[in-house]
Amino acid sequence: MSGGRSTALREARRALCDRLDLHGRLWCETYSAAADDWLSRLFHQAVGEGSTGAALVAVGSYGRKRLAPSSDLDLLLLHAGRPGMEAVAEALWYPIWDQGIRLDHSVRTIRQSLEVAASDLPAAVGILQSRAIAGDFSLAQKLVEESHRMLSGRKRQWARQARDSMELRAERAGEVAFLLEPDLKEAHGGLRDLDLMGLAARLGTARPSARSKALLQGAEEILLAARVELHRPTTRSGDRLFLQEQDRIASALQYADADALMAKIAEAGRTVAWIADDVMRRAAPRRSEARGGPVTVAPGITKAGGEIVLEDSVRVDLLPELAFQLAEASARSGLPVSRPALARLAREIPEPPGGRWSPAMLDALVSLLGMGDLAIGPLEALDHVGLSVRLLPEWAMVRNKPQRNAYHRFTVDRHLVETAAAAAAHVRAVGRPDLLLIGALLHDIGKGLAGNHTTNGIALVAEMAPRMGFGPEDTESLVKMVRHHLLLADVATRRDLDDPATIEAVADAVGDAETLQLLAALTEADGMATGPSAWSPWKAGLVSELVARVEKALGGDEMLPSRPQLTERQKERVRRGAITLHLQGETLDVVAPDRPGLMAAVAGTLALHGINVRSASAVTSSNEKDMAVPMAVETLTIHMPFDKEIDLAAVRDDLERVLEGRLELHQKLGERARAYAGRRRRLAALPAEPRVLVHHGASRTATVVEVRAPDAVGVLYRITSALERCGLDVVSARVATLGHEVVDSFYLRDATGAKIQDEALLERAKREILASLEDDEGGESRS
Repeated sequence: MSGGRSTALREARRALCDRLDLHGRLWCETYSAAADDWLSRLFHQAVGEGSTGAALVAVGSYGRKRLAPSSDLDLLLLHAGRPGMEAVAEALWYPIWDQGIRLDHSVRTIRQSLEVAASDLPAAVGILQSRAIAGDFSLAQKLVEESHRMLSGRKRQWARQARDSMELRAERAGEVAFLLEPDLKEAHGGLRDLDLMGLAARLGTARPSARSKALLQGAEEILLAARVELHRPTTRSGDRLFLQEQDRIASALQYADADALMAKIAEAGRTVAWIADDVMRRAAPRRSEARGGPVTVAPGITKAGGEIVLEDSVRVDLLPELAFQLAEASARSGLPVSRPALARLAREIPEPPGGRWSPAMLDALVSLLGMGDLAIGPLEALDHVGLSVRLLPEWAMVRNKPQRNAYHRFTVDRHLVETAAAAAAHVRAVGRPDLLLIGALLHDIGKGLAGNHTTNGIALVAEMAPRMGFGPEDTESLVKMVRHHLLLADVATRRDLDDPATIEAVADAVGDAETLQLLAALTEADGMATGPSAWSPWKAGLVSELVARVEKALGGDEMLPSRPQLTERQKERVRRGAITLHLQGETLDVVAPDRPGLMAAVAGTLALHGINVRSASAVTSSNEKDMAVPMAVETLTIHMPFDKEIDLAAVRDDLERVLEGRLELHQKLGERARAYAGRRRRLAALPAEPRVLVHHGASRTATVVEVRAPDAVGVLYRITSALERCGLDVVSARVATLGHEVVDSFYLRDATGAKIQDEALLERAKREILASLEDDEGGESRS
């Protein structure tokens, strides 16, 4: 094949990628047409004279003329038993591969194609939405007709499979509307759901209304435009819209910023998911949704026809609480609220006079939130028809609002709903379940405004709570929950819980046992709703320990300072005079001769082995009369990613080499960082300037220095090395990873063992730490 022909399609794609005036559907159709033209010529050259009995058929996204820059060419070489098709296929496929374009190909007769479609839903969808590119068009049309006839005979079965596949994808990939980094194709509300609705319509099982079709066209254009821009620079595959791509795509599509882009994508995803849920439910109703006679489930609310409906006689305008009651009935029954009932609620429920709720409205919302996860879908239904914003105007500020960091997985509005759902599991553990559920729903409401979200939230909730029907004392409790919703998690992971000053500070802030209960439940619910890096057994244990100690302090127990000392087990290891390591669960004891920089050496060695450090403390034998050689015991809480086995012997050997000067940690960690640099590329768009903060009042016996920096290999090693150069002693450390950022807190003493009073020394320590962090060369999660 000539060089010109072999690069034709690749060059056409590149030229289209360079055309910044083409976006979305228009780009896809233009590229599909270019592929049609090139493949048609290629087909006729391969087949020669006469193409009867053979056709080149586009299926999948290509069949729908929805080719994005990195889409596969999904092709079927269809024939009617014509000989020599293997040679024709080779003449077609090899030139395509020469283009560097991915190819999904098959060579089949109509009968073979139907056999595959009979047991393969994606194949069946692809055939129904296929089109001939070249050759015998009547043969290709016959395939579509035969496929439609076969599938129509089992259309309910196919519809059930389609609905099952949609719900499975939603479980695995989440929802486009609420994820910070959604998969534009596979997540619920994405392009794949549009395909399934097309299948249902072609089979005649269910189809969107004319108005819904118009909404879907608009939503599809938004999703296609984002997908094209995602693929455009490199034509690499992948449909997940990562954080670092969002600014570029927003600019290309002329949105004000990435938040505006993601809000638009969220709205499009909501539209697709909302319509797809309705279409697929009608196409393939579950047994629990089987139609039957009406059954009253609450005053004015009936279960009928597999849905929750409103009775015609009910005065919705006089009973706005019906919105929440209808949603609760849906949550309890597992049946959706009927679309006509939702439309009626949207038409007839007025804004509360002066924004003030009736007691019945508040009770109904609390009861709905108490349903936990079951309430999420019904709440989304109310939101979709505008009732969330009508009843709580402040909700508009957080609706579809992304949180642009890798720590969170949901938009602000979905995070609030998920937190309230998680909090429902704790209603029996608190004295005021209503405050817990409403506090959970509103704890981040301040993120809808610019500035500090906690300060904003305090002001907003102070206004919202009285309107919702809470009295002054309850309003103050809700405000306190917002003010301190980060307190327990921050203190548990960044402060020394053995320091009485830590416990007293939390007790003073919380004030009473009831608030402590509410904050403890909110902290866990908030962490679980945030993401996998926000809540873990380790953090849960620290928060639980903190709560128990604060509870005792609130009860009048005196918190005495704990004097570090060796346990009998540790003394025995110290007497051996050699470096020993002992691992029990996630607790690692490292016994070694006491010397400056020991903690840095331990942290660096663990980082070299890919072991993450979560907390660290040091105890020395200097006060033990029976210890001939001063020894130190570093006690660390560690975590090995992916549950890999820890080779303690190898760690000990490397630590000995480091302490003896035979292993250069800085060099080795640099090599490890470079080896893993590619894993962190997607965080590169989220730079965070390192910060060093000093908290003089956090402890009576030590100075607390907090370091915030991007996550990388060896961060703890570099910080502790910097502290060593300043002659500072690390008594203990708390290490927390918040998505792409680390927050490390160090309890420090000077060379005399006292709290640091020398401000010049602290300024030097700040400079040394920041200088050490500038050496970050990237890498995996660190120690």
